[in-house]
Amino acid sequence: MSAPQRYVVALGSNIAHPRHGPPPRVLHAALAALETCWLPVIAAAPIVTSAPLGPSRRRYANTVALIETPLAPLALLDRLQAIEAAFGRVRRGQRWQARTLDLDIVLWEGGLLHDRRLTIPHPQYHLRAFVLGPAARIVPDWRDPENGLCVKHLHARLTRRAPIPKALRPHAHAPGP
Repeated sequence: MSAPQRYVVALGSNIAHPRHGPPPRVLHAALAALETCWLPVIAAAPIVTSAPLGPSRRRYANTVALIETPLAPLALLDRLQAIEAAFGRVRRGQRWQARTLDLDIVLWEGGLLHDRRLTIPHPQYHLRAFVLGPAARIVPDWRDPENGLCVKHLHARLTRRAPIPKALRPHAHAPGP
C-alpha cells in the first residue's frame, strides 16, 4: 500500500436528504461518511452558504475538508463518486444542477493531475469564494501548483474590494476663499 497523501475536498449540497435533512446536515453526514469509507478527515472548515452557480435557484451549503488516504487521485475520485451516489446523486451530464451532495477534489499534495476524468487543481476553485474561504480556514498556506500562490492569497485576491479609481475619489477640501 502506498504512503498516505493529503487532499483538499470541497463538499456542497443544495437539496435536502430524506434521512439527513437540510443541506448543512447533509454535509455533516457526508463528513462522517468520508470517515466510514476510510478517508480520514484531518480538518473540516465551518459550513458556509452561497448563491448557486448556473440555473439552480437553491442556495448551497459548502465546506472543505482536508483528508488523508493512500488512494491515488483516480481511486479517490471513484470513492467520492460512490459516496455521492449513496447520498442519492444522479449524474445526468447537466452542469450546475441541484444536488444532494457534490464532492470535488480541489488540491492534492502530489501537485498536478490532468486526466480525462479528473483535473487537479480543480479548474475553477480559484474563482469560487465558497471554496477558497473555507479552504483558507484549514489550509491557508497550501500552494496552488500552477501559479505558486497560497490559498489565503488566492482568497484575498478574489474577495478584496477593488480600490476606488483616483478619478472617483472625493477631492480634498479646497482652500477657503
